[in-house]
Amino acid sequence: MSKPTPSSQMQDLSTTLVSLIASTAPGVVSVHSNRSRSTGFAWRPGLIVTADEALSEEGELAVALGDGETVAAQLVGRDPTTDIAVLRVDRSNLRPIQLATLVVAPGVLVTAVGAQEGTPTAAFGMVSRAAGPWRSLRGGEIDARIELDLRLRRTAEGGLVLDMAGQAIGMAVFGPRRRVLVIPSATIERVAPKLESQGHIARGYLGLGLQPVAIDGSDGSGTMVMSVDPHGPGAQAGIHQGTFSSLGTASRSPMCNRWCAPLGQKASARPLRSP
Repeated sequence: MSKPTPSSQMQDLSTTLVSLIASTAPGVVSVHSNRSRSTGFAWRPGLIVTADEALSEEGELAVALGDGETVAAQLVGRDPTTDIAVLRVDRSNLRPIQLATLVVAPGVLVTAVGAQEGTPTAAFGMVSRAAGPWRSLRGGEIDARIELDLRLRRTAEGGLVLDMAGQAIGMAVFGPRRRVLVIPSATIERVAPKLESQGHIARGYLGLGLQPVAIDGSDGSGTMVMSVDPHGPGAQAGIHQGTFSSLGTASRSPMCNRWCAPLGQKASARPLRSP
């Protein structure tokens, strides 16, 4: 048996990639949101998952299918903190994508499959970083930190990320400085059902705008209340603009400048002074 040559190995790789993209393309669509163009994929019959960041705040939504037809879409729900949105289309013949909850490692080869006007697009690269759970800048809980080393088209945001076995490990999105990140399948499967049933993700709300402040003569810190929603829970509790508090056991979260308690739990706060 002859030893495989580098050229034959590259040809085998190319053939594998073509096959992966061809088998996935029927479930991948182009999403039109006002002037924005991105990608989505069939998650369940009649339901499309896409990147929330790529959707406009207003305007009509449409989906371009692989057969060239463009159909209207309705927003079912969106969660900016995890960058996941769910759309509904009047098409039950789109083949849902089977998401795979996998643990990936740096060096794993991946392909990002997108769509532009219904035509498949592809980008080839590798996992450049893989770490544990993290919080997005907006406070969303992401099950794994996965960064990719590849060049992603703007129109491919919201597309699928496949490993070389053709398993969908998540959705491709842009992070800070246009770094390509993956919203893992586990996060999608956790958030999308709630968006389908509720339209949003329920989170705690104080109705307060907070600013971190250092305490003079101490290594500690506190918060100054900069604004108060007159109809929010904070106002009902008697908190006023200018109130300064030193916080105790609150957990840390980038979404609320590190001073938030998990939903359903109490955070201790000791008022120091109030106007």
